[in-house]
Amino acid sequence: MKVSIPGGFALLLLGAGGVHAQQASRLQVGAPVPATLAADATLRYALDLPKDHFVAGRVDQDGVDATVTITDPAGKNVVKAARVGRGGPETFAFATDAAGRYLIEVTPATAGKGGALRVQLTRSEPVATTPAGKVDQAAAQLYEDTPGAVVGVINGGKLTFVKGYGAADLTWAMPFTAGTPTNIGSSSKQFTGFAIALLASRGKLSMNDDVRKHIPELKDFGKTITVRNLLTHTTGYREFINTLLIEGRQVLQGDYIAPDEVIKVINRQPTLQNEPGAEFNYNNSAFALATILVERVTGRPFAEWMRDEVFLPLGMTKTWVRAHPGQIIPRRSAGYVAGEGGFREVQDLHGSMGAGGIYTTPGDVAKWMGNLKTGKLGGPAVIKELTTSFVLNDGKPTNYGYGVSLDTNRGLRRWQHGGNDVAHSSTFVYYPDLDAGYVVFSNYQGVPGGIARVAADAFFGQHMTAPETATTGAAVDVPAATLERYVGKYEMTTLGGMLMTVEMEDGQLRLQLPGQPALPLRPTSMIDFEVVGAPARITFNAAADGAVDTITFHQDGEHSGKRVVETAAAVDLTDYTGRYYSEELETFYDMRVEDGQLVIRHRRFGPAVLTHTSGDSFSGTLPVNLVVFRRDAQGKVIGFDAGNGRARDIAFKKVSG
Repeated sequence: MKVSIPGGFALLLLGAGGVHAQQASRLQVGAPVPATLAADATLRYALDLPKDHFVAGRVDQDGVDATVTITDPAGKNVVKAARVGRGGPETFAFATDAAGRYLIEVTPATAGKGGALRVQLTRSEPVATTPAGKVDQAAAQLYEDTPGAVVGVINGGKLTFVKGYGAADLTWAMPFTAGTPTNIGSSSKQFTGFAIALLASRGKLSMNDDVRKHIPELKDFGKTITVRNLLTHTTGYREFINTLLIEGRQVLQGDYIAPDEVIKVINRQPTLQNEPGAEFNYNNSAFALATILVERVTGRPFAEWMRDEVFLPLGMTKTWVRAHPGQIIPRRSAGYVAGEGGFREVQDLHGSMGAGGIYTTPGDVAKWMGNLKTGKLGGPAVIKELTTSFVLNDGKPTNYGYGVSLDTNRGLRRWQHGGNDVAHSSTFVYYPDLDAGYVVFSNYQGVPGGIARVAADAFFGQHMTAPETATTGAAVDVPAATLERYVGKYEMTTLGGMLMTVEMEDGQLRLQLPGQPALPLRPTSMIDFEVVGAPARITFNAAADGAVDTITFHQDGEHSGKRVVETAAAVDLTDYTGRYYSEELETFYDMRVEDGQLVIRHRRFGPAVLTHTSGDSFSGTLPVNLVVFRRDAQGKVIGFDAGNGRARDIAFKKVSG
């Protein structure tokens, strides 16, 4: 049975368990079709489509956790959606590269578990050709009953395009709009950097001041750590949020972090992680200290001073520093994560002020971008300070100013930053040579990661070189044999030894980060992939013979990783069992062998499996990504050093076992 859909193309139901033929007549754009997915069945729907056609839809998982796969006429995967879990909608969207039959397949995400669902096509139309239309299609998977996003395009300090998609608050069915204040996470750092530079320009402090001049209770490590080191991630301090995770705090589940805990974490640190100015190590501790510094210098609360001295003078009336997750921000977006039964609302991160915590709108950011050009507030010298790369002790530039990443994108100079809280995420991009840019703010990190890329290409592609492929969502065709070469485990040498796993499922690569769900990798070239659902990219560095021994992970800078070659050499895991104690964190860990694997436990989390990488080194999942055991002169294990990238070399001593 065929049913016509917009554009005159045919949709038909193929034979499948759990769906009867008469249901095909109801499967059309705008009409959800109830169905029952049997535990061992596959629902298959076919779309006969022309080239350059766009389709979007959703599968509402009323009683089953389902996986949605779209294949093209050649049988290659175009989309695989399996991110939300039972109870929420699995959404999909794709554009056709060729005319022919495209299959929509719905299968149980868990073998042997079926249930009720509804299948719906929401859009079927030609691929958009206008910038606004391209962004609309990139955001087509955001619905009124899903978390959402807002996209703003700015030119000359004015909004030239802005549109909200999805919901800002699911409880009250409040839509995302141009005026919805949204948590921009670490994109807030540029405002903190500007505040310090502004105070320096007014003679209230010097960038070369020892931080302890303003915060004397900070521990003296015998090295001068300057105010400039704070704003450039070059202090050598432990990252306090990551440190508290290792301590056992359930930070991502809403555990309270007091504003002064950053000082306590640093003061318990026995030594610096690196010489000040010697290493760029992305670090929220320093920006949290910067807020304390502002308060000491001005005698006023940071949030109040920022509003009176930065936001209101620029006309940013819908921008706030949220000093505490309980602070009310009128008509703000709530944050969401995927959970059993659908989406779950979560609190913002405690203790994030300065490093994050700013709520704003695209309209207010347009005014901020205008000041980046004019320097009306602060003057050109302050803007230059903010956007000049720090140079490490060895003479290498970090390509990072005071809370601003500095790079070149497709031939255009770019000042940019990404941000993530527990749920919210943001992309901030400004092209100084164009006096233009764009932002994408969302309240769910599962929002399609390609929206920002599409916005950049659609509105600024004419100014760029070497345009990227797949801007409308169609995948680059990377041969399966090439994808197989990328599969493996990679130890991130600049992220504290964190282990990243690249796996392949049903012909698609997925990236598994410690403690996080696997996210699909979408190719943008033969070696470059974007992480779907996160503001990150990964590049596979292929040698002349095609072997891939290293990768580059692009998020808040460029991070190198090397392939882990797992050997068959036997390791006596019982050497590592026992109880360990960290004097610095005042916390215990237990190591046990369970089912042939080394397992780490804490009283507030666990068990978590540790994977042997080499020697006495093991990788794991958050909160402990790296464990390196220490032995005495007789070869007996006496302790280990733990780390998770931004906090590292935290010593634990074996106390029993």
